[in-house]
Order: sequence, then structure tokens, then C-alpha cells
Amino acid sequence: MCLGIPMKVIKIDGDEGVVESGALRKKANFSLMKNVKQGEYILMHAGFAIGKIKGSEARKTLRALRDL
Repeated sequence: MCLGIPMKVIKIDGDEGVVESGALRKKANFSLMKNVKQGEYILMHAGFAIGKIKGSEARKTLRALRDL
């Protein structure tokens, strides 16, 4: 099973950038997506942004993951 983690886009530099979830910051590759904007939430899997997610859904999912 694969798990995409919701993360907030902090910085964009071409097809790469930085995303965060809580205190965790990671490098991200945006080449699989178009029109990614700073401040949006994405689903991150294996270093790649694989989809966008609404902020409210991202926060709900992150709360559920913390509760596990």
C-alpha cells in the first residue's frame, strides 16, 4: 500500500521546491503536476507531488494520522 502525505508548499523553484508538514520540511519534485502554487497543499509520495488537496482536507487527514 502506498501513502500520500498532505504537505504545504513553502517554496517553488522550477520543478522542485520545499514542502512542510508540522516541523518536517522536505524537498519535493513537482514535475508530475502543473500549476503548483506556494501555500497550496499537495499529496507527497516518495519525494514527488502527486496531487493537490484542499487545505481543510489536508488538516483533517494530518490530524487523523497524528491520532494513529
